[in-house]
Amino acid sequence: MKITINQEKLAKALNIVSRVASTRTELPVLNNVLFQAEGSSLILSATNLEIAVVEKIAAKVTKPGSITIPAKLLTEFITNLPAGLVTIEEKNNHLFISSGSYKSTINGTNGEDFPELPILDEKSAVIFKVNIDDFKQAVAQTIVTSSNDMTRPALTGVYFNTFNKALYLASTDGYRLSEKKFINKVSSEIFAIVPTQSLQEVLRSINDEHEELEILFNENQVKFILGEIEMTSKLIDGSFPDYRQLIPKETDITLQLDKDELIRDTKLAGLFTYSSGGSIMLETKKAAGVLSVQSVASELGENNSDINVKVNKDGKVTLNSRFLIDGLNCLTDKQISFGFSGKLNPCVLKNQNSDDYVHIIMPLKS
Repeated sequence: MKITINQEKLAKALNIVSRVASTRTELPVLNNVLFQAEGSSLILSATNLEIAVVEKIAAKVTKPGSITIPAKLLTEFITNLPAGLVTIEEKNNHLFISSGSYKSTINGTNGEDFPELPILDEKSAVIFKVNIDDFKQAVAQTIVTSSNDMTRPALTGVYFNTFNKALYLASTDGYRLSEKKFINKVSSEIFAIVPTQSLQEVLRSINDEHEELEILFNENQVKFILGEIEMTSKLIDGSFPDYRQLIPKETDITLQLDKDELIRDTKLAGLFTYSSGGSIMLETKKAAGVLSVQSVASELGENNSDINVKVNKDGKVTLNSRFLIDGLNCLTDKQISFGFSGKLNPCVLKNQNSDDYVHIIMPLKS
């Protein structure tokens, strides 16, 4: 194999692909990136057996061939080379790299030793084409409530599901739940749990050049296509909870208020409650026309702040301050809706001017 390639493009591609290479594995080859030169392209591939990434970049191919190279070393080396053309040649499982006055040799292994990459048949797949900005927003609004508890694998991903001919994304960790209406009208059904880690890799790979994302599902895999980047991930095998029954249709108390003001008051109250797990109390006072945000059981002192609101009745609820801030940060409107029904029922956060996103937080027992 012998190629000439642009250093900047190669470094950019390696930074995307090498993130997937596994450093904790009994298979040393999974630490490597697979180089394949063919036609007028260099194809870079990496996998940890859960997710595989392939990116194709333009190159002058003098001699086709393949080799696997340690991902971390190669990525850092190419990234630190000066801008310009890089010549790469493989001989006897060694990679010879030259760029200007820089010359280096990196030991590799035969490309045939690399695991077979997953193949998803596009002809039988369920396919969605989506706007990049819409995808980024929908995923960011839902992965925040996914779980990292590997004893409950179905909760460690985002549930792509169709309902009433629309596509929704949902996730829950048992204490919080979020649902985003992603595509208003779809012709195919899908019920699939995509690992949170895989979605995070897709988000990290998006750049300003990308405007559209293609998502393909089959029974046990999902593929994301971003221009010349393809990411294929296993789906999580399990049943997602029937979460819609957990979303209250209405609440006894519903407030309309400024999001930033509630975030600020929640942060201030939360400063006093690190030792008590971040518990804060929100109390509505009808006569005074305020929502009071108070620190709870603090050894450091106490904090209380009032937000002027229109409220129909008195009520109290105790929440985890971090969970509340996470939920508020997922909302996109300046004016938001906050609803609750007593001390133990779910709290509901929504945008004031749209109903395509709902965020649920379970109260703490006070």
